Amino acid sequence: AGAETVRRAVELDVASRFQESLVCYQEGIDLLLQVVKGTARGRAPAGRCVAAALLFLDGKYHKQIKIDENATGFSYEKLFQEYLNEIVTEVWVEDPYIRHLHNFLRFCEMLVKGPCKVKTIHLLTSYDEGNGKAQQISGLEEIKQSLRNHGVTLNVSFSSSIHDREIRFNSGWMIKIGRGLDYFKKPQGRFSIGYCDFDLRPCHETTVDVFHTKHTKKT
Repeated sequence: AGAETVRRAVELDVASRFQESLVCYQEGIDLLLQVVKGTARGRAPAGRCVAAALLFLDGKYHKQIKIDENATGFSYEKLFQEYLNEIVTEVWVEDPYIRHLHNFLRFCEMLVKGPCKVKTIHLLTSYDEGNGKAQQISGLEEIKQSLRNHGVTLNVSFSSSIHDREIRFNSGWMIKIGRGLDYFKKPQGRFSIGYCDFDLRPCHETTVDVFHTKHTKKT
């Protein structure tokens, strides 16, 4: 099964279906490593397959999505759905400007709906300035309590030095959005198209970069 999964990964790789091939490579390697550890007979062929797969994993996976000014069709579901599966149980959000709490709430709702099985969300942000600080803290506390009713823990931390924006899943996927989660434009009114359906909400221009932690090197 492991060797077949790796062969499928190679086919997808050749077809430039890199996201799917990466998933198959990882699943194939896990299966083959089980064989290597469990049986001496499977050690040689499995070892060769693992080595071949690791050649791919040593490369760099990078997907970039360009969102144009006033573009629509970029709801959180559309942006993140291919990276959310049952493996995802923990999420890290680092964004210094979590100010529009309804956007963060929509992101949390997406995680609660599944198909992922998120149990913990970590948020690292900065305090709002002036009078907005108290409202920010109160709103995040309300979101925390609501998530708890769905079996999800929200851990909130504040930093005055955070600048970068990124979202990480414990499955290894890392998404960096230039504008963070607040890339949607303000709706024209409470009863305007796009107020509820974020796929119909115009966006600010921004860039989304997708990486995998196995393809990034820390210095």
